[in-house]
Amino acid sequence: MTAGEGVLGELAGFVAADARWQDPALMHHAKRAVIDWLAAIFPGTRYAPSPQLVAALGDERGQGRSALVGIGSTAFAASAAWVNGTASHAAELDDIYREAVYHPGSPTVAAALAVAEDRGASGAAFLRAVAAGYEVAGRVGAAVQPAHSKLFHATGTLGCLGAATAAAMLLSPGRAEEIGHAIATAASFASGLQEAIRAETMTKPIHAGHAAAVGVRAAQAAAAGVTGAMAILDGPVGFAAALAGGEADWSRAREGLGERYVIASPTHKLYACCGHLFPVLDAVLALRAEYGIAAEEVAAVEVTTYQAALDATERFAPRSAYECKFSMPYVIAHALVYGSVGIDAFEAERVQSPELRALMARCALSGDPEMSAAFPSRRPARVRLVLADGRAVEHALSVRRGDPEAPLSDAELTEKYLGLATPVIGAARAQGLLDAVWRLEETGVEALGLAEIA
Repeated sequence: MTAGEGVLGELAGFVAADARWQDPALMHHAKRAVIDWLAAIFPGTRYAPSPQLVAALGDERGQGRSALVGIGSTAFAASAAWVNGTASHAAELDDIYREAVYHPGSPTVAAALAVAEDRGASGAAFLRAVAAGYEVAGRVGAAVQPAHSKLFHATGTLGCLGAATAAAMLLSPGRAEEIGHAIATAASFASGLQEAIRAETMTKPIHAGHAAAVGVRAAQAAAAGVTGAMAILDGPVGFAAALAGGEADWSRAREGLGERYVIASPTHKLYACCGHLFPVLDAVLALRAEYGIAAEEVAAVEVTTYQAALDATERFAPRSAYECKFSMPYVIAHALVYGSVGIDAFEAERVQSPELRALMARCALSGDPEMSAAFPSRRPARVRLVLADGRAVEHALSVRRGDPEAPLSDAELTEKYLGLATPVIGAARAQGLLDAVWRLEETGVEALGLAEIA
């Protein structure tokens, strides 16, 4: 395969040959991605459908060399990727690539880890694979959005491409043709429908796990000589034609290739809910802190934001914890009362709280055409709080905390990780694993010891 054979050929050729995967700065970003993935997966192992999928493995548990993270067992690589990809998306704490409107870490790191452990890969090879997976899927996603997300859950679809790239980088390092065939095969199995997000089912997190497993199997097949359709992304009946109504701008996939890297610009989540809610939450919490506002002082909440956020989260009567994670009025009310929206925001007593329900009824939400036009590259919001004494205060923003323009520091990312991992695996193990990730380029993935941690 040469760099001139369409979008897929260019991307596969690039990730196979690019020497900058060794760059210390990119390796550092890849470590941050792994730390954030671990922060998401440990609580996620306790959420449905993670326990159910582990049970579904049956006799396969204890086989293979790939860890079932947080379970203290192993499975064959594709099955481990399936379970781990699902668990890391289950608690709604995994990272975001804004331009592609998807969560790259859950499928990409799950696939890379499963193959790296199966093959006893070096930590450096694992980190390069993660970075390459982010690159391919993120660039394809930027080209097909926002049309793609009208019907499809991009973490399930684009995730297949990122997972296949990462797995192929480990199984077929430097071999552009095999990497391309892995991506091409995975693209045929890209799936995940928006209806599964809007209904309360266990399917949404499995989209990420399915993508991870598809990527592993596609890379294994390509390494054994299985070929795929090289025009699968931009062909007349390919990925963009079928999954984005033909609305793709492939210049976005090529723009800055080799100069700007997706792994360097994710959004790291601070709230345990849908990322569309973050700009509104940032604004609400900023007003609460700046003016010392108590929830009982708030007579009305007026929100103006981009329409895609409202399409996903305009729920005034959420019935469950899951629906509350996609309810703008609920998270606004919780932020006003408690000053945060963490995992505890979705405990049963809070979900049914009369105080929160009363505050939700005071919210008014509206979409703005100019803000909507900025999506997905910007996620603007404006919040106006009208107080019982007649005062009104307002805060507007276009960048969320955790976005590439306002990234979490290493210390803030560490705080997030320790806060989520420690309750599940204990302080000593959480700290030891963190230290091992920061040293990964000097060791092999076996140094993480994930198969022994439960």
